[in-house]
Amino acid sequence: MKTNYYITTSIPYLNGQPHLGHALEFVMADVLARSARQNGHPTIFSTGTDEHGAKVAQAAAASKMTPQAYCDHLSLEFKHLLKLLGISADRFIRTTDANHEKRAGLIWKALSKDIYKDQYTGWYDVKQEEFIPIGKADPERMKPEHPQAYQRLEEENYFFRLSKYNDQIKKAILSNSFQILPQTRRNEILSLLEEGLEDISISRPKDQLEWGIAVPGDTTQVMYVWLEALMNYITVLNYPEGSDFKDFWPANVQVVGKDILRFHGAIWPAMLLALGLPLPKTLFVHGFITVEGQTMSKSVGNGIHPKEIVNKYGLDAFRYYFLRHIPSYDDGDFSWQTFDAAYNNELANELGNAVQRTVVMIEKYQDSVIGTIPPATHDNAAIAKAIELCKFDRALDEIWQQVRGLNQYIDEEKPWEIAKAKDKDHLQEVLAYQVSCLMEIADLLTPFLPETASKIQGIFNSEKVKPLPTTLFPKLDIPEKQ
Repeated sequence: MKTNYYITTSIPYLNGQPHLGHALEFVMADVLARSARQNGHPTIFSTGTDEHGAKVAQAAAASKMTPQAYCDHLSLEFKHLLKLLGISADRFIRTTDANHEKRAGLIWKALSKDIYKDQYTGWYDVKQEEFIPIGKADPERMKPEHPQAYQRLEEENYFFRLSKYNDQIKKAILSNSFQILPQTRRNEILSLLEEGLEDISISRPKDQLEWGIAVPGDTTQVMYVWLEALMNYITVLNYPEGSDFKDFWPANVQVVGKDILRFHGAIWPAMLLALGLPLPKTLFVHGFITVEGQTMSKSVGNGIHPKEIVNKYGLDAFRYYFLRHIPSYDDGDFSWQTFDAAYNNELANELGNAVQRTVVMIEKYQDSVIGTIPPATHDNAAIAKAIELCKFDRALDEIWQQVRGLNQYIDEEKPWEIAKAKDKDHLQEVLAYQVSCLMEIADLLTPFLPETASKIQGIFNSEKVKPLPTTLFPKLDIPEKQ
């Protein structure tokens, strides 16, 4: 019997439009979900939107909308992005959902033995919705004139005994029962744990922030946005009594960006331990994307909506570039020039050309009849391992070795020469082997480029080839200078 598989992304915070970083995370998680399903595992893939907090309230006010109307609008933008990218998510949770709010209250009560009230005095980063320990504060942002100046807070809040779970989290990481990928991010959290975790404020006074979930039994306080946002990973499974929660927790993989590592590598595990729940099996932490070597920002005006790229190149070309040419374990860069090169040189010239040559020769030499396809012969264990370790770039490198190997085979065997020699049996054998390789490549590409994989399978999955109306990846006419 196949084991259940549960994967989540982080839930994007609704203080701005979707961007390439969100798209990267969605696509990476989608590969894991599709791979799990392909291997026969019952799978739940969850994503959603994080909708409470001061920054959302401010953005809503700036847009002259109520927070709820603002969130309704922007959450829809993320749903559109998921559809655009072919993301196969099973669940989409919003933290304003009544079910999430109800279950967040249940979780708060279950954590109550580790919650106490105290005075918070210190800095608050509204941009990140984060309480900043004195030793971690940026001196420049303490100055009132700084454009992103911290808020100085003096308020009575509820606190969570995060420090209590420091050693248990460290033990879980060191034993790899809670695996953090890549190693650099694992080391980052271990370094934080070596310093020692401090108890954290987990609420805000309602007279300072109305837009949040009320603390159970205290109408004067709302839950700290990061605390209740993290709860989504189990509220979406209907914690505590839901059958999905009982069947699918702990998560197999949680995919997050490096900027929220502390929340997912320290605070979330502590919350789970306080609830008596197992930790996620793997936390995969991806890097950032720059554009033409520059950080994406509104002031620079270099933001690119994923739709711009998909409209120009197609969905699978987008997925291919961001999965292969953005390092899975590090930061990466997008440029139109490198995307053009990857599209023409790799997708069109290598994969597309291998498919087109095979189709044309079977049509020309065998009246479109494929013949008996031999079984696949490659050892794909390295690809499976790369997917397991969230090394999507490595997995596609391995698959592309097979694509290039097939083109080399065609060049060396020269089916056109075999046809001239009228050796029909050998020609049929060579062309059938080409089809076998392409069907194997299509199977391997299914989690990464699902549309492309389906098209290749559709061409070769019957007695006769069924060519596409156009080539798989029509070459782009690229000007010499852009």
